[in-house]
Amino acid sequence: GIVITNNHVIQGADNIIVSVNGDKEYKVKIIGTDPLSDIAVLKIETKDNFLPVSFGDSDKARIGDWVLAIGNPFGFGGTVTAGIISARNRNIGLSRYEDFIQTDASINSGNSGGPLFNMDGDVIGINTAIYSPSGGNSGIGFAIPSNAASTIIDQLIKYGETKRGWLGVRIQQVTKEIASLAGLQETSGAFVGGVSEGSPAEKAGMKTGDIILEFDGKKIKTMRNLPRIVADTKVGKNVSVKIWRDKKSIIKRLILGRLESSKDFKKQ
Repeated sequence: GIVITNNHVIQGADNIIVSVNGDKEYKVKIIGTDPLSDIAVLKIETKDNFLPVSFGDSDKARIGDWVLAIGNPFGFGGTVTAGIISARNRNIGLSRYEDFIQTDASINSGNSGGPLFNMDGDVIGINTAIYSPSGGNSGIGFAIPSNAASTIIDQLIKYGETKRGWLGVRIQQVTKEIASLAGLQETSGAFVGGVSEGSPAEKAGMKTGDIILEFDGKKIKTMRNLPRIVADTKVGKNVSVKIWRDKKSIIKRLILGRLESSKDFKKQ
């Protein structure tokens, strides 16, 4: 009886009703919500049994793969639309943790929170947003990848809240000018524009002007990769951070903090 939807679908609601198979309605209680990823986890209040869908591996989804979107566009009830994956790793400016799958399957108002299926019948995304100058479907829809969503969903079910990793740095894009001055051959990584007092980064000796090249063995291709990778890393984990300083790379080790209990989070 666990139901996954978008936080914006249920935010501010006094009563939440879930319709199953278009005819039976149930009351639900909220297990947990996360506005930062726009995910909400609900539980149907009944002893009835339901057949759940399975989450697939969204990292295996490729541009050009066929997908099906299911939702409730304009209140018409269960509606299926087909399309392909148009792009991966999209950032549209809704939150700091974006990594959307873009699809041209028709997504309209009311589709939010619905599943995006691959051809194996596995959920690889949660339909969340559209780009539409007119307000209607323009063939550009966005879904939260199932792998990213699963981490948040598991935490909400287990704890009723999220537990994201926290490094404690303010970052900027590495431009060609910054890379040239730093002696880097390519414009990758995240430039550290500031370090929070008392943060894991400060305790590890990281400084303003450092460029983070790798975090916990994962290469930081662009600045926006870092917040998502840090957030997905387990709180309390001992991680290594590869940074570029004084025209050479060095390794710093640190114990990752928790974003939700940090000063940085309380400022948001």
